[in-house]
Amino acid sequence: MATTEDSIDGLTEDCPQCGRETLHSVSIQLRTESETGQNTACSREPYRVSECQVCHTRESQRMNNA
Repeated sequence: MATTEDSIDGLTEDCPQCGRETLHSVSIQLRTESETGQNTACSREPYRVSECQVCHTRESQRMNNA
């Protein structure tokens, strides 16, 4: 679970690459999921993207599937 204790510019989260809780940069991105290019304005979905500030591993999760 993400916490904000002892962090100024991010969240501390478990990093599977580092094997411990580390500071992460977290953002929300809108991604287009249409493969054909049709209706691209309607196919955007929000994704939560977190990047470990130690090893720079990035993980993303579709918010509608959270």
